[in-house]
Amino acid sequence: MSVVDGEGREIYRNTERSLTGGRFDSPDIEVLRDDLCKVLYEAVGDDVEFLFGDYVTSIAQGEAGANVEFAHAATRRFDLVVGADGLYSGIRRIAFGPDPQFLRFMGQHIAVFSIPNFLGLDHWEVLCQDSAAPGLMLATDKNSDARTYLGFETTEPLDYDHRDIAAQKRLIAERYAGAGWEYPRILSYMQEASDFYFYSANQVRMEGWSRGRVVLVGDAGYSVTPATGQGTSVAMVGAYVLAGELSLHKSTLEVGVSSYEDELRDYVARNLDAAVDMPDLGKSEESGNTEEPINIPDFGVLVQPIDLKNYEAPIQ
Repeated sequence: MSVVDGEGREIYRNTERSLTGGRFDSPDIEVLRDDLCKVLYEAVGDDVEFLFGDYVTSIAQGEAGANVEFAHAATRRFDLVVGADGLYSGIRRIAFGPDPQFLRFMGQHIAVFSIPNFLGLDHWEVLCQDSAAPGLMLATDKNSDARTYLGFETTEPLDYDHRDIAAQKRLIAERYAGAGWEYPRILSYMQEASDFYFYSANQVRMEGWSRGRVVLVGDAGYSVTPATGQGTSVAMVGAYVLAGELSLHKSTLEVGVSSYEDELRDYVARNLDAAVDMPDLGKSEESGNTEEPINIPDFGVLVQPIDLKNYEAPIQ
């Protein structure tokens, strides 16, 4: 990895570790989220029905099941509704109440998108260490697009439309207007990025993740923020434990859901606390000093362990 200043001058280089992945000799395997989504989608095949372009509008729970109304599809009844719909979960809002009581703003806003790899990065990443305009570009192959991260800090959360991508792009463009390095080119490519995603870094802290026939998994119930790089891992562990406990307690849904919460609670708490204790990534040890190496955490230490059960069979 390389670190450059606001003028594009390289001020730091490390061939043994990176900001996003930690040490290169780590036994951990990094998988891009897009690739993971593709693997999971293809793995379930025709066993799962997908309703794209739709969302849940109401859930009415009863002894016979949960009647779920959709914005477009017909109403259906389910034994269990699993809310795995992210930080601003609609399922959580319906079953547990408004977002503010669960969200803990961490002070950062982050935009992620892919652009042409015009720097020719090959298994390399470049961080622009500019306090006013920090940014990161990385590519796993010189022939692949470059994943780009831009962000800024505010003391209070921003009020913005989470579905208005054009407005979010304008917000980033305004924040980075006049910035040096390669930002003019990056911002130009950003306007055409179809995978642009902007979010405020929030933790989700809840006393419990279930309410009747509704249960939450991943960011919907316990977003840890991107700080530790463990968000997807925690979500995958949560999904595995939920499926396993439901399979283990087939005859009693309530027991399976309760066991899921018991098994996962300490693991989630440790990941949430680890994110709070993180140093300011991309900043030098001495405030305003760009000549010192940046804070690069040891992700091997940050990864929180959990002893997972070897469940005999997945739930059907």
